[in-house]
Amino acid sequence: MWRFSQSVGSGNEESDTDHDRVLVLSVSRHGSRPPLISACVMHESMSSTDDRSPGSLGATSDAESPFAHPDRAAFEAHLERKNYGPFTLTEAVRPGWHAGVVPREGYRFDTYSDPHTRARLPAIIAAVSRERLFETFIELLSPLGESCEVVLESSHEKRGRDRQEYVRESVERLVLESLLWDFEDLLTNDGCSGIAIMHPQLPMEVQLDEHKLLIIYAPSRAPFAERLEACGVGRNDELQVISQGEHLHTSHSRYAKAFNRLRHRLGAE
Repeated sequence: MWRFSQSVGSGNEESDTDHDRVLVLSVSRHGSRPPLISACVMHESMSSTDDRSPGSLGATSDAESPFAHPDRAAFEAHLERKNYGPFTLTEAVRPGWHAGVVPREGYRFDTYSDPHTRARLPAIIAAVSRERLFETFIELLSPLGESCEVVLESSHEKRGRDRQEYVRESVERLVLESLLWDFEDLLTNDGCSGIAIMHPQLPMEVQLDEHKLLIIYAPSRAPFAERLEACGVGRNDELQVISQGEHLHTSHSRYAKAFNRLRHRLGAE
């Protein structure tokens, strides 16, 4: 079952049992973060452009809290729902009670536009069903080259949008992929963990974020779009993703511990 908590990733969960999952983030409508790659000036906001910016994904009208009306049984049933047609959610995130986006699979093209320099970087955002999500993520790393830089993100001990970041420079991609497979459960099902993997010189980045969306920044989208298509993920220019509406993140104390193990094994500081 789901327990309800007012804490936001505080790490005070009382049990490590699999069935005792904690709702750790309540209502949020924020979108994906800007690219971390050094070729871009990084800010906490995105500007709106002719193309839909990944940062505009949270630009929805304010709505009442999804906690406002449903009784406990109805809301628990809503949280337990994983399947929306052929699309299966991970354990990390759920749509809000009302004003939530109905999850579906696909990808669309976006553009990151720096609000200060007006520099633009092509982007892709993709939602992939749970059973193929991690494999698709690993497949998208190939264009990044033989060596990568990694940023791990955690909001287990932070409030609101704040995240802690841990960086590892210059890791062999194949070694990294092997390590990440050991933490598939964490990276797929924890709503307080995210990862960004970057080319060390070129402005290319692949994110698996806290919403379990795949976000790609690269001068050429083609190599990544081809891999998405090969993994069975089709292009949908009208795609809306879960971060565009009210949504809820979940985590568990065991994921906070697993994140720390990943950070130490990776050597991220």
